[in-house]
Amino acid sequence: MTDNNTRSLSLLGLGAMGTALAAAWQDAGYALTVWNRTPGRATALADVAPAAVAVPTVAEAVAASRLVVVCLLDDDSVGEALADADLTGKDLVNLTTSTPAQARARAEWACERGARYLDGGIMAVPPMIGAAGSGAYVFYSGSRGLFEAHRDALSAPAGTNYVGEDAGFAALHDVALLSAMYGMFSGVAHAFALIRKEEIAPTDLAPLLTSWLTAMGQSVGSMAGHLEDGDYTTGVVSNLAMQVAGSATLLRTAEEQGVSTELLTPYLTLMKQRLAAGHAEEDTTGVTDLLLR
Repeated sequence: MTDNNTRSLSLLGLGAMGTALAAAWQDAGYALTVWNRTPGRATALADVAPAAVAVPTVAEAVAASRLVVVCLLDDDSVGEALADADLTGKDLVNLTTSTPAQARARAEWACERGARYLDGGIMAVPPMIGAAGSGAYVFYSGSRGLFEAHRDALSAPAGTNYVGEDAGFAALHDVALLSAMYGMFSGVAHAFALIRKEEIAPTDLAPLLTSWLTAMGQSVGSMAGHLEDGDYTTGVVSNLAMQVAGSATLLRTAEEQGVSTELLTPYLTLMKQRLAAGHAEEDTTGVTDLLLR
């Protein structure tokens, strides 16, 4: 029988993230019903969420609560786990990592089965969940009614950022931020490689890198403004022509240091391509348009 108590929920999936979520919800006073494909995980949960009730089937877990949260391996796992569950009248929150297209398809799938659907993109690693001041938050998109109805519950493990009715927007925001992160890490890896054979301690360079990247991060807002108004020349201090000319030094230094440029050259190549198309007075915003297919 469904428990309509707003202080209860069912959680499917007890991997590292699922276990962290369960612990945070129990600490916040929520009654938990949990299911995991591997029963041993549910047993181990007793150490962090001893009051959670583990059930052997998905059907039992779904039936136990109005709010059902899913945190599984991938989208296929979600479909397989919920294939035979009765979702009529349920509020389904999917925190499984997926693509925007998968999230939109899963929203339609849930709607056809009588459920409201909310997709989530977790911007945190498990130790950040439930930790005050960690900065953890989750992007949510899909049913606004579901989000508002369960805002308190969703806010217990981490902060929330609702980004729209389109169910794919949470995944899109998630991947956009992660993609930017990996781009940053590639630059950091190249920087450390440049000094690797020298008598320069990585720990000495690290704070300089951090402060420099933080300062350069201020240009993100300017870039966004350029993309919105279509004028890529407003307020430009270092134009594309100047930056492309300076890039030769970056490549030569890498060669001198015996460092591969494979992390650097793709971006520099796009800069040169944009310059060749006649955009010398712009900044690097136009590279974004070259990526669109």
